[in-house]
Amino acid sequence: MSASNFDLNKASKEIEKSGDGIPPLEKWNPDFCGDIDMRIARDGRWFYMGTPIGRPAMVKLFSKVLWQEENKFFLKTPVEKVGIQVEDAPFLFISVEEREGEKAKELCFTSLTDDVVVAGADHPITVNICPNTHEPSPYIDVRFGMRGLINRTVFYQLVEIAEEKMVDGRSVLVVESQGEVFELGAF
Repeated sequence: MSASNFDLNKASKEIEKSGDGIPPLEKWNPDFCGDIDMRIARDGRWFYMGTPIGRPAMVKLFSKVLWQEENKFFLKTPVEKVGIQVEDAPFLFISVEEREGEKAKELCFTSLTDDVVVAGADHPITVNICPNTHEPSPYIDVRFGMRGLINRTVFYQLVEIAEEKMVDGRSVLVVESQGEVFELGAF
């Protein structure tokens, strides 16, 4: 299938064959078929040919085959790889739950596409500060080098549970998960 004749429904049926979990994208090496008119907006909405994809099940399905190479994003199957646009991050995290883990407290995040990620050494939380507005943009690493934006409401929840600590002579807010400490910002 080439990008010029990309069929959204046919692609979703092909992806469904890979099962319920995240398929082994790192083992697939399909040919690049070109870019398609698909975009993930900063607010987590997916668009195809300028129109929002209204079927959440289809969006979840496509999110399982997201792939990133050299700061470009793709949908990847065993037989094809097509380029898509991502405004900020391909995932949007809309909830967080504090829970007791096997070794320590954990922060468990859930995305708009039902991805569940526990912050820790393999999934660190980072906060970028916009140099113009000084607004924070918090992220968590998800998979295959991709990260997800933590929405504002969830970030406020993190700030509420954060502790104030001195780090390198600065007073900062930090949260802990799986024994790892993550800075949310200085004040």
